[in-house]
Amino acid sequence: MSSVSLKARRIDVPDSFQAIQDYCWEQGWTDGLPVVPPTESLVREMLEGYGGDPSLSLGTMQPRNAQATLEKLAINAVMAGCKPEYFPVVVAATKAALDKDFNLGGNAATTGGAAQVMIINGPIANELDINGDAACFGPGSRSNAAIGRALRLIIRNVGGLIPGEMDKATLATPGRYSFCFSENETRSPWEPRNIEVGYAEGSSTVTLMAVRGVYTIMETTVSTGLEVLQTITGNMKATGISNYYQIGTGAQIAVVLCPEHANEIAASGLSKSDVQEFIYQNARMPMNMLVGRAHYGNRNWPSWIDQTDPETLVPIVRESKDLMIIVAGGDGRHSAWLAGWGVTRMASEEIIKHT
Repeated sequence: MSSVSLKARRIDVPDSFQAIQDYCWEQGWTDGLPVVPPTESLVREMLEGYGGDPSLSLGTMQPRNAQATLEKLAINAVMAGCKPEYFPVVVAATKAALDKDFNLGGNAATTGGAAQVMIINGPIANELDINGDAACFGPGSRSNAAIGRALRLIIRNVGGLIPGEMDKATLATPGRYSFCFSENETRSPWEPRNIEVGYAEGSSTVTLMAVRGVYTIMETTVSTGLEVLQTITGNMKATGISNYYQIGTGAQIAVVLCPEHANEIAASGLSKSDVQEFIYQNARMPMNMLVGRAHYGNRNWPSWIDQTDPETLVPIVRESKDLMIIVAGGDGRHSAWLAGWGVTRMASEEIIKHT
């Protein structure tokens, strides 16, 4: 097992679980939870299932401007509790995080405390048991927890996003420990995200977005899918939602529909693009409810927004395509919308299993 030539320095620590945890904490390498000790053998095993030169850099990670090498990714994946077969997902997610338009240095350092959310599509979700069914936003799945945590540890340890230092979040969010789930493709009435954005049938992908908050909506009363959408858009109209002020920078939103809601909406004759257009046309706030409050001082509106008319309706996104529609979760008629951070764009990458 030893064809992989590691470059990282070796550190001798007493052979004690507690001593290793204390050392990692003192170095600032952990998120506060225990980590798997990244021994040389475990790092080699993580890398050998993927292939490639451990010193290969995927790019420069902000804000520290450090090189995101495969070896560094593998070390953090081990610490997060990943199995070697999870590593291709971690690599693809890191590539997405390094996309210039994703603006990792901005969304990870902001006072808004955005979480980097991974949405997995394709056969690999089943292969790795990445949960997209009941409780998919929460604990209970090793792959969801470990893969999501691996990216967060990479952002912390390679990118330098340590709270109180580069990470300036006022409150942050529990999603910064780990936030990874898959689309519930088997229960969706529509094509999955990977096909929607142009990847081939049978491909596996990760879509990464920076989320400032998760807003859950329970709709158990109405009888049609159109009415479900009316409830969802009603929930998206409130004072203080920053997205209304940031459409000029292309802020995006994910709408995560539970299977029951999605199928009711499809039964009303609506496609994913119809849902995007409905929300775009109906999730709007009047200018007189936006001026002089919330994020008004940092507003970024396109020229077609008439700021002189108090009755102007401002949409929550710049265009309907800035809404991602995903089907996930189990039964119970709870859906959610994920408010994207203001200066970022979603990034998708194909998950490649190297040999």
